[in-house]
Amino acid sequence: MIIMIPVLAFLIPIIFFGVRFNRPVYYTPEIFLNTFLTTAVVWIGNRWIMIWARNRYPEFGIVGKRLLVQSGVMLAYTFVATNGLGFLLKDYCGMANLPNGDRTLGDILISANSTSLFCSLTIAAIYESRYFMSELKRSVEEKELLKRESLHAQLDALRTQINPHFLFNNLNTLTAIIPDDPETAVKFVQQLSKVYRHILEVKDEPSIPLRDELSVLNSYAFLLQTRFGQNLHVKVEIEDALLEQKVAPLSLQLLMENAIKHNVVSEDHPLFIHIYANDGKLVVSNNLQLKKQASESTGIGLENIRQRSRLLTDKLVEVVAGPEHFIVSIPLLQN
Repeated sequence: MIIMIPVLAFLIPIIFFGVRFNRPVYYTPEIFLNTFLTTAVVWIGNRWIMIWARNRYPEFGIVGKRLLVQSGVMLAYTFVATNGLGFLLKDYCGMANLPNGDRTLGDILISANSTSLFCSLTIAAIYESRYFMSELKRSVEEKELLKRESLHAQLDALRTQINPHFLFNNLNTLTAIIPDDPETAVKFVQQLSKVYRHILEVKDEPSIPLRDELSVLNSYAFLLQTRFGQNLHVKVEIEDALLEQKVAPLSLQLLMENAIKHNVVSEDHPLFIHIYANDGKLVVSNNLQLKKQASESTGIGLENIRQRSRLLTDKLVEVVAGPEHFIVSIPLLQN
C-alpha cells in the first residue's frame, strides 16, 4: 500500500483524465491529493473486504464461492466509494469544468468508475496472487512435514519390528556362550549395549557421519558372527577420507539384517557380506542364496532407506539383484 497507492494516485489523472504538466488540464497538487484520497479509500476498503471474505469462507475447497461473493461486494463498495467521494471532492478532482467544454461530467463519471474498476482489479490481482502463493507454499510445507512424520513413523515401526527379534536371538546366543566362554559373553553384552545405545542416540537424526555408522556396524557384525560363527563373513573396506561423509542412520544395520533374513547362512552355504565405497556411494553386497519363504518379502526395509535418502539428496538408492549377488548402493552425503 505504501508504494502502490501513491504510484496509482500519480498515474491515474494522467492515464484516465488526460491531465498534463505542460498544458491544460494542468496537473496540480490538489488533483494529486484528491486522487490519492480516493485511491486510498478504494484500496483499503477492498483490502478489508478480501480479509473479511477469507475469514468468512476459509476453506480452500470453496474458493470459487468466496471469489464470487468477494467480487460482488468489492464492486458495490468501489462504485459507492468512488461516486460518493467524487461528489464530495468537487466533481472528481475539480475536473468537471474543463476549458472549451472538452469533457462533461458524464465523461468524468465514466472515466472515474472505469478507473476505480481498474484499481479494484489491480488490488484483487495483487492480493489474490500473494494469497495463492502463500497457500501453495503452506500446502507444500505441510505435505513435506506429513511426509517426514510418516517416514519417522515407518522407521519407528521398523525398529519396533526388528529390535524384539534381534534382542531375542542375541539373548539366546548369550545364554549359549556364557557357560563355555565367559569372557566372550562379557564382550558380547558390551557390544549389544553399544548397538542399542546407538539406536537411541540416532533415533531423531536425519543423518550421521559414516564413521559412527561403521563403528556400530562393527559391534553389530560381532554379535552376528558370534551367533553364526564361520558361516558369516563380513568385510568392510572404506577409505579414511570418506569417514566424515554422512549416511542415514541404521542404513547398514538394516541392509545387513535384510541379508541375514532372506539368505541361507550355514556351513554348507556361508554368507559373505562386503561393504565398500564406489563413485560417491556406499555399497553393500552379499552372495545370493535365498531362503524358501512361505510369503514374499514386504520390502519395508529397503523402501524405508529409499525414502529417507530421498529427503536428504536427489541421488537415488540403487538395488541390483543379480543371479549370484544382491547389491545395494546408498548415496554418501557431503558435510
